[in-house]
Amino acid sequence: MEAIAKLNNCPTSPRKMRLVVDLIRGERVEKALYILKYTNKEAAIRVEKLLLSAIKNWESKNEGQRPEDNELFVKTIMVDGGRQLKRLRPAPQGRGHRIRKRSNHVTLIVDSKNSEPKTK
Repeated sequence: MEAIAKLNNCPTSPRKMRLVVDLIRGERVEKALYILKYTNKEAAIRVEKLLLSAIKNWESKNEGQRPEDNELFVKTIMVDGGRQLKRLRPAPQGRGHRIRKRSNHVTLIVDSKNSEPKTK
């Protein structure tokens, strides 16, 4: 069984978020939490909370099972661009330069390696 957690309109640029997300893609959940805890980026705090949410979602789907026994891992994690706030910044000679404040959407899927194969 897999569990999904989403983070929408996170006010960090997608490029900065992808640097953190690439560190934990495919890792075991315990190792991913350690990596995020000791990563010195602001985006790591948000991804860590998202990962904890995905683990809780998995626990609620699979009552009576422990995540440690099922070897949870980060199956898929994607960062997509979100909305952009467009602002004007004063520039020389009466001009204005556009500033784009970017945001992103993160989708995280957690799965267990000990899941039973589906039989037909």
